[in-house]
Formats: sequence, C-alpha cells, structure tokens
Amino acid sequence: MTSNPPPASSPFINRELSLLEFNRRVLEQAKDENVPLLERLKFLCISCSNLDEFFEIRVAGLKQMVKLGTPLTGPDALAPAELFAEISARAHALVDEQYRVLNEVLIPQLEREKIRFLRRSEWSAEQDAWLRAYFQNELLPVLSPIGLDPAHPFPRILNKSLNFIVSLSGKDAFGRNIGYAIVQAPRALPRLIQLPRQVPGTGPWDFVFLSSVIHAYVDDLFPGMQATGCYQFRVTRNSDLLVDENEADDLLEALEGELSQRQWGDTVRLEVAHNCPEQMSLYLMEELNLGPSDLYRCHGPVNLMRLIQIPELVDRPDLKYPPFTPRVPKALSGDLFAALRSQDHLLHHPYDSFGPVLELLRQAAKDPNVLAIKQTLYRTGPKSPVAEALIQAARAGKEVTVVIELRARFDEAENISLAEALQDVGAHVVYGVVGYKTHAKMLLIVRREEAPGGGATLRHYAHLSTGNYHPRTARLYTDYGLLTADPAICKDVHAVFLQLTSLGKLSRLNRLLQSPFTLARGLRERIEREVANHQKGKPARIVAKMNALVEPEMIQALYQASNAGVPIDLIVRSMCSLRPGVPGLSENIRVRSVVGRFLEHSRAFYFANGGEPELWLSSADWMERNLFRRVEVAFPILDQKIRERVIGELEAYLADTAQSWLLQPDGSYRRAEPEAGARPVQLRLLEELTGTGG
Repeated sequence: MTSNPPPASSPFINRELSLLEFNRRVLEQAKDENVPLLERLKFLCISCSNLDEFFEIRVAGLKQMVKLGTPLTGPDALAPAELFAEISARAHALVDEQYRVLNEVLIPQLEREKIRFLRRSEWSAEQDAWLRAYFQNELLPVLSPIGLDPAHPFPRILNKSLNFIVSLSGKDAFGRNIGYAIVQAPRALPRLIQLPRQVPGTGPWDFVFLSSVIHAYVDDLFPGMQATGCYQFRVTRNSDLLVDENEADDLLEALEGELSQRQWGDTVRLEVAHNCPEQMSLYLMEELNLGPSDLYRCHGPVNLMRLIQIPELVDRPDLKYPPFTPRVPKALSGDLFAALRSQDHLLHHPYDSFGPVLELLRQAAKDPNVLAIKQTLYRTGPKSPVAEALIQAARAGKEVTVVIELRARFDEAENISLAEALQDVGAHVVYGVVGYKTHAKMLLIVRREEAPGGGATLRHYAHLSTGNYHPRTARLYTDYGLLTADPAICKDVHAVFLQLTSLGKLSRLNRLLQSPFTLARGLRERIEREVANHQKGKPARIVAKMNALVEPEMIQALYQASNAGVPIDLIVRSMCSLRPGVPGLSENIRVRSVVGRFLEHSRAFYFANGGEPELWLSSADWMERNLFRRVEVAFPILDQKIRERVIGELEAYLADTAQSWLLQPDGSYRRAEPEAGARPVQLRLLEELTGTGG
C-alpha cells in the first residue's frame, strides 16, 4: 500500500487519504480474533458502508474537481488528478482486502459455527427444488428483464442497487439476436434468503444470496433463449444534494424536490463480479461513462453491507458482544427538575442510559408549570421517542420550538417528515440559518417556579450534548450529555435559540463558545494561553478528543504550541491532517485513534491552564465546516467532580494499548503494542460504569 507524501512535502496529511486509513482500521477489527465472530462480520459490513459514502460524497466531489481542472484540493497541495490516482490505488487495495477477509477468514470461521453461505455448486437436489420454487413464486413475478436493442436502450441504474448483465444466445420472440440484457433486482427483494431447516440437508443457519438464485435460474427470464453469462454489478452515484439555499423560498420544499434526484446523480464507481468478462465490463463502463480506474471487481456479493442482517438472524449470543444495561444514575431516577436544581449531572453514553434525557422531556411535557421547550434536532431516527415527547408537549399546550436541520446528510427525508409532524400539532419549526447547518445539540426548558422570596419566577433547565438526540445511536456511540440548571449556561443557551429563531444579532455569551463566531477563536486563544503558561513555568498541557482534525489554522496553532514545548495528546477517531512527531514541527504531539465496540463520537478539550484546569465538551470537530460553516456550541464543565471524572476518562484513553492506533508522521497508523493484561478502554469503562463486561 502506498503512503502519504513524506513530511517534507507538506505539513498536512490529506484528509481523504486519512479517511481511507480510518476505514482500514475498521476493517482490521474484522480480523481481530479478540472480537466476537459475528461482530467481526459487522465491522466488515461497516467498512463497506463507509466506503460507499466515501465514494458518494468525497470521490464524487473530487471527480468534479478533476473534470473542471481545479488546481488544488486543500492545504496538503495535492492536485485533484494526483489525489484521485492515489485514492484509486488505495481503494482498490482496500476492496481486495475486504473480499479476502470475507472469503479466507470469516466465511470459513462462520462455517465452523454452522453459519453457511451456500454456493450454487453446494446445493442439494432438495435445496435446488426449494430455491427454484422460491424463484418462480417470489422473484419471477417482480423481475423485469430488459433486452437491449434500439427500442430498449440501456436503462437508468439506481444508486447502489443490485443489477445483472446477461449475455444471451438464440433469437428472441421476433427472430432477432439480442446479445445483452439487464436484470434489475427491486429493492423490496431480500438480498439474503434463509433456507428452511425442514429442507433436507439444511443446517440451522444456511443462507443463499439473492444474486445466486437469480444467476441459477436466469434462463427462466428469457424463454426460448439461453443465458451464456450472468454477472452482478452495482453503480455508485454522486449523492450530495445541490440546493441553492439563497434562491430557495422554502428550504423544505426545495429539499423534497432534490431528494427524488439523489439516486440519479453522476456515476462515480462500478462494481462487477470478479469473473465478469472484460468485454462486458468495458460495455458497462462505456454505458455508465466510467473509466478503468472506476472499475472494482468483487469476489462475492457486490454489496457486503447486506451481510449486516446475519447477526440479527443468527441466535448465537456466544458469537456477539455480551449485552449490558446502561446505568441510570440514582439521582436521575426521580424528579429531574429537583435533581438539576441540586447540581449538574453528566451522562456518558452508552455506559449511562439515554433514558434520563427522554424522561426530562416527558416530565416537561406533562408538568403544568413548564411553559416552553426549545430543542435542536439533527438526527433522531425513525419513530423517535424524542419527537413523540415534543409532540405530546405541544398537544399539552406548551410553547414548543424546534430547530430541525433538514440537511443532515442521508437523514433529510426523515427530518422533513418530522418537521411536518411537529407543525401539524402546532409546534414552531424552523430550519436553522441559510448557509449554516445547525449541528449544536441543545435542549432548553422554561419552567415557572416559586421564587425564594415568594411569588413566581422563571427557571431554565438545559441539556447540552456532544451527540444527537437519537436513542439508538446512544447505545452505539460514545457521547457526553450535560444536564444543568446553571443560570449562566442556560442564559447562553436561551440566547443561541433566540438567534436561531429570530436571526437577530447574538448578545455576548458568558459561558458558551459558539461557531461560526467565537468557537475557533476561543480554542486558539486557549492554545496560545498554554504556550504562555509553559513559558512562565506554569502547568501547561493540551488533551483533545474529537472525530476529525483537519482545519489548517487549528493545526498550525497546535504546531506552534508543540514548538514552544507544550505537551499535546490528541485522540482523533477518523480524519487527522496533523503530522505528529516531526522534528521542528510537532515533536511534542502524539495522536491516537481508538476503534472498538462503540463508535467514538464525543468531543472533549482539556487545557491545564496554569494549574486551574479547563474542560470543554462540544458538538464540533476541528474541521472548517464545524468551526466556520455550522452553528455549534462548546460548553464548559464547571463542576469539579465531573471535570475530574472526564479528565480521568481521557487519561484512560491515552493509556489504552489494547484498541489504540498511533498515527505516524507519514500518515500511516500502527497498532499500539498491547501491554501485559491490557484491557480495551471501552471495556474498562463498561465495567466501571455499568458493572458488566463486554
């Protein structure tokens, strides 16, 4: 595998190449014998899904730059054509490795556990009879093969759909030679078919791919002709939405119109069966306007993500991560308003339950003293209990205001439906600010309470989070959520909501940092303060945990701090454009990535601050989009015990040698050398916070 340009060529690692490196680390989990077998299969599927999105968004945009002749892509100074060639080489190697892991590692181990994917050559006579009947009854009625001739031109191919190109011999019903036909598999058809155990010779978990069934009986689709070849293929298209917000009178309406076209964007990649003849591959490339570098040969199903169903279909708890019950802090099991008046509370998902957040919303919806609820929503998931609580609050007469980000990528349709449902019950729904995605995670509750000196007063309660209001991902992602009634923080949250709804000029915030206004500047000032403290002989250190670090000015600020002698530890899950450990540039910076059972999603920034530590949590990564093109907030942890707890957890990540990867100056990663008895940091936190192992 080729490496990133050497440090001398640029102080920055290319972000797209760094993202591919992250996907390689995900794939490594599929090879890790310490990970339960069915979970390893999941990691393989996730690596496939990640690569799909990489092509749909990152490669699609890059190909447009190549076409337009754009000279540079970013601070790393790689020209688009040069970068595309490097991406192509790495992506082809990654795809080859995905299928090697599937065929040589996972399938043999799954077979030993009686979980089998039966090839056509392995079907017994009874299985063949059952599958032929299945084809005749379930598949044939919904398949529409298209013979290619002047009256039947090459069809439009839906993004990421399963298709087959079939070569034919013999004459059609009108006495003509057809040559090729296309068979498109409707998305309603299951891609995996489980054979019933009553079929003789069938084991407890025997599966057949839909592609194998169609291939086996494809002749039935062309009566009087013979299929001489049948090969699956899949096309990836540009899936970025193009909505001119400045020209759109109604953003919701504009997005609804654009969503229908997402599946038909420009072609970006062609995946074909590994044994597809060269002539047929060339034909497909020509019809799809793609070149040889866009062709990927797959030794197995062209969409590995379909295998994600297997862990749900196979009842083998011994091959999965042990279940656990998230902790509900005792103080948050009763009157939540009273608990928040008493002190701040921090939830660390998934170890801590998301339940208290939902319960706070439900209590607010029912409480006659609650006057208003304001919330931002970016991703909530289908049938969201968060949305249901807001709907109940609006029906109960509360003043409900929801800032919904309609442009949350790949969740646009769900968010449009959510917006319409909230509007139907009288909630105020706004879509954020034109040109700036609202990515901040905030909830504010306004409640009428008795004042200390008698009479009534209004008190505010807030929830601020590093992650989305999504109960399912709260079981899969690591995130922090602060529950507080701190007047200064709540006042700032209220001010941000006023800005988002009224679009008025924001008053000065006393506690929060907000992008696109004060967040980047506030972080840089704190980095510079560490430099000044170090020069004065005071305690100075930076520890920052985030999903991605690519913004050039932030990286330069860290380089300057490193050159001044400030020790810097970074925990960056995915993309990182900073080169650590380069003499004269970054010798005091260390970067690690933690990949494990849970997706690391929390953002935490610690500054030693001369012996008076500061800790900030945020919804924002250190990317240009988060710092300058989105509405984000960072919030301080003021409670000393909570602050010490989070700092201790950051130290646990830095001490981890079981599931950490260390970034090298050339942009590659090497796995940390496990110390004797080393336990993954996620397992340690799971045991400490929930009392159960994983």
